[in-house]
Amino acid sequence: MNPLSTADPVAEGELVCSGKGCRAEAVWGLLWNNPKIHTPERRKVWLACDDHRAHLEEFLGLRGFLQQVVPVGELERFAPDAQR
Repeated sequence: MNPLSTADPVAEGELVCSGKGCRAEAVWGLLWNNPKIHTPERRKVWLACDDHRAHLEEFLGLRGFLQQVVPVGELERFAPDAQR
C-alpha cells in the first residue's frame, strides 16, 4: 500500500512549517502515526522547512511515530472551503 494514499490531505495555498513559531514555507511532509490512537494505515502530516526538518524528524522518530518523509509536492491537497 502506498503510504501517501492514507495520509491526511493538506490544504491548498501557503504551506507553513509546523516548527514552533516558524512561518517559513514548508518543503517537506513528515508522515507519522501514533499507534496508540491511530489505525496502522493512518498517516498524519506535519510540514517542515529545511531548517526544521531534522528537529521534527528526531521528535517523531524518538517516539516511534515517524513513518516517511516526502517533498510537499507529493502530498494530496484540498481546497479549504471545499467539503471533504
